[in-house]
Amino acid sequence: MENTGRILHWLKPTARRIIFGATADASINVDLVYASQVDMAHLVMLSECGIIDRDRACKLLQAIDELRTCNFAPLRGQPAPRGLFILYENYLIQKLGDQIGGCLQTARSRNDLNSTTLRLRLRAPYLRLLREALRLQAILLQKSRKFADVVMPAYTHYQPAVPITYGHYLSGIAVALGRDIAGFVEASTELNRCPLGAGAVGGTSLPINETRTASLLGFELSTLHSIDAVASRDFILRLLSNAAILGITLSRLSADLLLWTTTEFGFLSLPDQLVGSSSMMPQKRNPFLLEHVQGRSTSALGAFVAAATAMHGKPFTNAIAVGTEGVAHIWKPLQDITEAITLARLVVTDALPQQQVMLQRAVDGYTSATELANRLVVDGGMAFRSAHHMVGAIVREAVENGGEPLQDVAMRSLSSKTQSVDLAELDPISVAQASVHGGGPGAASINNCLQALHTDWSRQMECKRKQAQKWCAAEAVLNNAIQQLCKSVTANTRKGDLDA
Repeated sequence: MENTGRILHWLKPTARRIIFGATADASINVDLVYASQVDMAHLVMLSECGIIDRDRACKLLQAIDELRTCNFAPLRGQPAPRGLFILYENYLIQKLGDQIGGCLQTARSRNDLNSTTLRLRLRAPYLRLLREALRLQAILLQKSRKFADVVMPAYTHYQPAVPITYGHYLSGIAVALGRDIAGFVEASTELNRCPLGAGAVGGTSLPINETRTASLLGFELSTLHSIDAVASRDFILRLLSNAAILGITLSRLSADLLLWTTTEFGFLSLPDQLVGSSSMMPQKRNPFLLEHVQGRSTSALGAFVAAATAMHGKPFTNAIAVGTEGVAHIWKPLQDITEAITLARLVVTDALPQQQVMLQRAVDGYTSATELANRLVVDGGMAFRSAHHMVGAIVREAVENGGEPLQDVAMRSLSSKTQSVDLAELDPISVAQASVHGGGPGAASINNCLQALHTDWSRQMECKRKQAQKWCAAEAVLNNAIQQLCKSVTANTRKGDLDA
């Protein structure tokens, strides 16, 4: 392929170094194990369809297997003037001859090969991300149940609002995370469609069986449209956009936990294993893991913009700006968001709520005020706006009296105005437990929420397990197909020798 017949000379050295690197080693490490897996499935299919004879296919398969076994040692340290695949194909041609080594690209292009290889390479990081997200959600559900009675204020505009529980807060994060997980599962649909068969862009006239190739590689679906198969990398954008949304969820969780671990709040304490000291200030206990969560959770958003910009305005066909430059932005953000999820899980697992501090802040913040207004409406027959105004005045009086309890001021202020209003159990614990409607923190409500979340979690976990199992099993299926093909070649050879 140094001389293609149409092109007689290699790329200039400077361009070669920028595009392909000084040697092929970096590309071998990330791509060739997947590309060679595709090659083997493609060769099995071609031989089964009678497009190339089994003897040639078997020899090529054995040569590729030898390369994989020695981790592609003959190719390492070699220049790749026209890219890794050409170096790899040239090696097979030199080893086996043009009639055998030159069969590899029959009914295929680097275009559909690269699109397929990308999907194979994405499987492991995708499954790692999904596994860590489900682990975090499992911890959130566990801690939600454990701390369902730990009363604290909910905050709006950084001010105490109404009484909830720490478990109720954590289950809210679990709900949001559940949507993020569902988004990743939906975005993975294209990871299960095999582009092989699309060729360069227009398919092929050769009678291939693309469904067979897809099956050998663990895909559920074969290509539907040849142009789309090589032109589109929108599943990269969907993965990045979902990673960015998940990052927002993590960053908001981190923002709250960072605030609540401050001395000023004192809502949560962290063990020594999850905090850091200062090189100068000996008293410090810094929850710096949460800052890493915030930092790493942003990279997917930047990568989405970069990838989308690379793909924007490009022709709807195979395009290097889309398939190479745009795709290059996927790898680090997937690692970053996975690590951010893991760090968040570690903190949520070991963060210990300070129950009395949380409860006292709910009391001091007059978080039962809305409940008092509700009772004036229900028991006293007042319009809510009138009740709202009256309770506001009660809270003002309580504050001016040095933080007098809400219930005490209410009993004094309302006794002459209405006798029918129930002023008992206005404490934040009672109010939180009574709030069973609208997804509130009351026991019936939170139990219903957690049951629904656990059902969804179990379903997503089972989907992940089956997906991982299917992808893992594909390698054994392919190896078995290769063995059967080569056995048939050996058997026919022996039979020919006996006949002779």
